[in-house]
Amino acid sequence: MKKFLSALLCATMVVGAVVGFGAKPVKAEGIAKDEIKVGFVHVSDPSDMGYTYNHDLGTKEMQETLGLSDDQIVNKFNVPEGAECDTALRELVDAGCNIIFATSFGFEDYVKEVAAEYPDVQFCHATGYQASGSGLDNMHNYFASIFEARYLAGIAAGMKTESNKLGYVAAFPFAEVISGYTAFYLGAKSVNPDVTMDIMYTNSWNDPTVESQVAKALIERGCDVISQHSDSTAPATTAEENNVWQVGYNNDMIEAAPKASLISARIDWGIYVTDAVQAMIDGTEIPVDWCKGLADGAVYLSPLNTDIAAEGTQEAIDKAAEALKSGEIHVFDGPLKGTSPEGEEIDVAEGDYYHEQEEASAPSWAYIIEGCNVVE
Repeated sequence: MKKFLSALLCATMVVGAVVGFGAKPVKAEGIAKDEIKVGFVHVSDPSDMGYTYNHDLGTKEMQETLGLSDDQIVNKFNVPEGAECDTALRELVDAGCNIIFATSFGFEDYVKEVAAEYPDVQFCHATGYQASGSGLDNMHNYFASIFEARYLAGIAAGMKTESNKLGYVAAFPFAEVISGYTAFYLGAKSVNPDVTMDIMYTNSWNDPTVESQVAKALIERGCDVISQHSDSTAPATTAEENNVWQVGYNNDMIEAAPKASLISARIDWGIYVTDAVQAMIDGTEIPVDWCKGLADGAVYLSPLNTDIAAEGTQEAIDKAAEALKSGEIHVFDGPLKGTSPEGEEIDVAEGDYYHEQEEASAPSWAYIIEGCNVVE
């Protein structure tokens, strides 16, 4: 789920909308559909109503599309990003899984190690970046261009705020998170040049208590729209309890906070999971890196809460979405300057843009821009 790419990867970004970045062989022959078994390792479980919930929807979408039975799907939920992942992966291999999806960033080192020991099993890791350099034919990375949907969601926030101060509940200072909140802020700024944003880290992917505490702290700083890269609905419910608004992630959060939740940025994981399992059945190749975005329906927005959204919000989002799809605009259009947490600087010239996720599936924008204030 999560990552921070090296400067080398940043330097290799090139122009182009990418649906797969090379491929590695699966097998010369496929596997009969009624014989395939699919495993998943998740850091949480669907009750988070966030990341794992959304990824599990992709599993169900794949299962229905391909007509697999329940006993062909094996889930390992609530697996920490530690040695427990190694155990879970090996248990899935022992259970006869032909393809295994590990869905959190901290799983990647374990995926790489176990994949090397079981070359006949395919391992697909969400949000990571090591597959292309692993030397393994059975290791793959996948993600989606969620930064595009976050940019559009930011428009709803920028049009709604009255204080011109947004708040962002962020998990970790990794490229995936920084890329997402920068895109969100740029979307807000595209319709509200005066807006600024405070960011606070929870140092956890899923901790409702801390997420609520951070959201409350941001509200106390004057932020009247709260967004998030965290896995629970706690920022949404905290926003509602404090009479401000919220933009979600992974799930339509209107049910959790109908008076606060404006819209959410989401990923349709079912597209990739279905493609990868179908490749196993057909005996065809799985990309080394897979990434699709707005134009392919891999990222999208939940329905706008028109009861509370600012007038004209849907029209502004629709206009920007078409411009993104056509290439008329890009999320990280120059001129744009930023500095990474390590002090590395970037300067995107006017007329150019940062080619996020165009050569690798993992986000690599890891720079804090003017207007985004990280609060300790």
